[in-house]
Amino acid sequence: MFFCRSQNPITYITYFAAYNGAVCVCSDVASAFLLTEHVRKSKINMSAVWKFYTVCDSDIKFASCNTCDGKIPRGGSTAKTFNTTNLIRHLKNNHLAEYGEFTRLAAQSEKKTPGAARAQLRQTTIANARPYERDSQKAKLITTKIMEFIGLDDQPFSVVEDTGFRRLLSHLEPRYLLPGRKYFMDVALPELHQTVYAHIERLLKEGLSSSVSFTTDIWSSDVSPVSLLSLTAHWIDSDFHLHKAVLHAQEFSGSHTAVALAATFEKMFETWHIPKDKVHVILRDNARNMVKGMTDAGLPSLGCMAHTLQLAIHEAVLSQRSISDIIAKGRRIVGHFRHSPLAYARLQSVQQQLGQPTKRLQQDVSTRWNSTYYMLVSLLEQKRALGVYAADHELPATFTTSQWELIENLTTLLQPFEELTKEISSSNASAADVIPAVMVLKRLLAKETAAGHGVKTTKDTLLEAVTRRFADIEEEPLYSLATLIDPRYKDRFYSEDLKTNTHRLLVGLMTQATQRSPKQRPEADSTGEPAEKVPRPGSLSSVFGEILGEESRHQVLTENATPSEMIIYLSEPTISRSASPLEYWKANKERFPGLASVARAYLSAPCTSVESERLFSAASNIVDEHRNRLMPEKAEMLLFIKKNLPTMLNK
Repeated sequence: MFFCRSQNPITYITYFAAYNGAVCVCSDVASAFLLTEHVRKSKINMSAVWKFYTVCDSDIKFASCNTCDGKIPRGGSTAKTFNTTNLIRHLKNNHLAEYGEFTRLAAQSEKKTPGAARAQLRQTTIANARPYERDSQKAKLITTKIMEFIGLDDQPFSVVEDTGFRRLLSHLEPRYLLPGRKYFMDVALPELHQTVYAHIERLLKEGLSSSVSFTTDIWSSDVSPVSLLSLTAHWIDSDFHLHKAVLHAQEFSGSHTAVALAATFEKMFETWHIPKDKVHVILRDNARNMVKGMTDAGLPSLGCMAHTLQLAIHEAVLSQRSISDIIAKGRRIVGHFRHSPLAYARLQSVQQQLGQPTKRLQQDVSTRWNSTYYMLVSLLEQKRALGVYAADHELPATFTTSQWELIENLTTLLQPFEELTKEISSSNASAADVIPAVMVLKRLLAKETAAGHGVKTTKDTLLEAVTRRFADIEEEPLYSLATLIDPRYKDRFYSEDLKTNTHRLLVGLMTQATQRSPKQRPEADSTGEPAEKVPRPGSLSSVFGEILGEESRHQVLTENATPSEMIIYLSEPTISRSASPLEYWKANKERFPGLASVARAYLSAPCTSVESERLFSAASNIVDEHRNRLMPEKAEMLLFIKKNLPTMLNK
C-alpha cells in the first residue's frame, strides 16, 4: 500500500484509479490517459521530494527543509489542497545540489516502471472512463433507486430532467447516464411495480391460511376527472404480526352504482386469487350504493365506525339551533384571521401582551366533526385575546357570555368522542373495540354532570343517536366474537342475555378450526404488563376501568362441547387496555391453539376504513395540479409502490 503525502485532490483520486481500480474521473479517454501519466510522475516526485523535507509538527500546512530549516508552504490551507510544487521550486531556487539529486532519484524511479505495467495501467484507465451500459448491474441499481425515490417521495417523473437533479447525479456518479422521464414512466415504473407486487403476493399467500379483512373507499380528484376505488388487505400471520397491503387503487369510471361496485370487487378478488370464503369482512362507508354492492357480490361487510359516529354527532349537534349559530360565528371569526395577515399580526401581538403562546385559530371542515371540535377549542383558548382584540379592532362576529359558556360545555361533552375517534383511527384498533366503546359512550351520556347544564338537549339527542345508530352491534357476530376473543375485553362488556349465545358461537368456530395437540397449562402466562395510568375522572378511560372493575358473574358454558381452553381463557382476568392483544396471543397460542386460530381472523378486522382514507391522502399528493394529466394506471402503480414498498425495505 502506498501512502500519498501530497493531498492534492486530483493526484489522490487518480492515484487510486490507477493502482486500486477506483473510478478515474475524466471528461474523455485522452484526458484520462494524460491524467494517469501525470499521477504516475507525481507519485515519483512525491516519493523523492520528501527525502529533503519533514512536515512541521506545529503546523502541517508547512514543511521544514532539511537543508536550511526553512518553513515552506505546502500550497494550500487544508489537507485536500496540499501539493509538492512549492517544495520542488524551493530546492531548484535555493539548493541546486539537492535539486540535482532529487531529479536523479525521480528519473531512476520512473525507469523501474515496466512497459507491461504501463500498458495495463493505460487499459484500466480507459475502461474506467467509459460510461455504464444501461443494462449493467450498476446502472440498473441506480435506476431502481431513482424510481424508488420518485415513488416514495411523491416526486414527478420530470424530476429526472431537472437541471439540479442531473447535476447532482453527474457529481455522484459521472459514469451513469440518466435516462429521460419516458423511460422511467414506461420501463422503470412497471418493473418496480412488478417487484413489489410479487413481494405482496408472497405475503398474502401466507395470510390466506386464515381469513383476511379488507377496507375500501372511493376517492374523486379535485384537479382531474378521476375516481379511484381502493382495496386494502389486513391479516395476521402465524406469529401474530399484523400486515397491511394496498391491493388496488384503480380507476372507477362511470356511475357508481351497486351493480358496478359488485362487479369491480369480484374482479379485484379474482385478480389476487382470493376466494370469497377467505374474506372475513370488508369495512366500508355507509353509502347505500356501497352497502348494496357488497350484498350483491355476496361479501360480508360492516360500516365504518368513524363514519357512523360522524353521522350521530352531526345529527345531534346540528339539531340544536343555538349550537349551529355558534359554529357559524366561529367560522366567520376564524376566516377573518385566516384571510387577513394584518388581523392575525394584531392578534399575535395581543397574545404576547397577555403572556399567552402565539397560536393560530383552527378552521373546521364540515365533513369532519372533530375539526369543528378543534375549532371551538381553539376559540375557547383565545377567549381573552379575542376580547382584547375586539375592544380595539372590528370583528365580523362576537360571542355573548352565554354562548361562551355553551362552547365550554359543548367541548366538554364532545371531548370523550374526540378521544374515542383518535383511538379507533389508530393503526392498532380492531373490530373488538366497537362494542366496548359504544357501551362506554352510552354510560357517559347517561350520567348527570354539571357540564351538562346548557347542553342537556344536545346530550340527550347524542345518546339517542348513538343508541339508534349502533343498535345492532351486539347481534353482529363479527363484533361480538372479536370482543370476546380480545383479552382486554372478553365478555365483560356484554349484557347477560348475549353472553351465552356468543359463547356458543365461539365454541362452533373452535370446532371448525384446525386442532393441534393441546398442551394446556392452567397457570396464567405472566407477561409483565405495564401498570395502567390512573385515568382522569369522567374520561373515556375512567369509564372503561369502571366497567371492567365491576363485579359480575362471568358464567361460561359447561356443556360437554365446551373446550377446556375456552373455560380457562374466560376465567382468567383481562389484560390491561394499553397492552397488545396480538402480543398476548403470540405468547399464549400454545396454551389456547383453538382460540388463537379464531383470534387470527377476528382481530385482523379494523373498526374503521381509515386506512383507505389515508391512502387517498397520498393519492392527492400524486394526482395534484402539477400532474393532473397522469394516467390512472400510472397513478395506481405509484400508490401501490408508495404504500407497499416500505414493507420490502423494512423486512
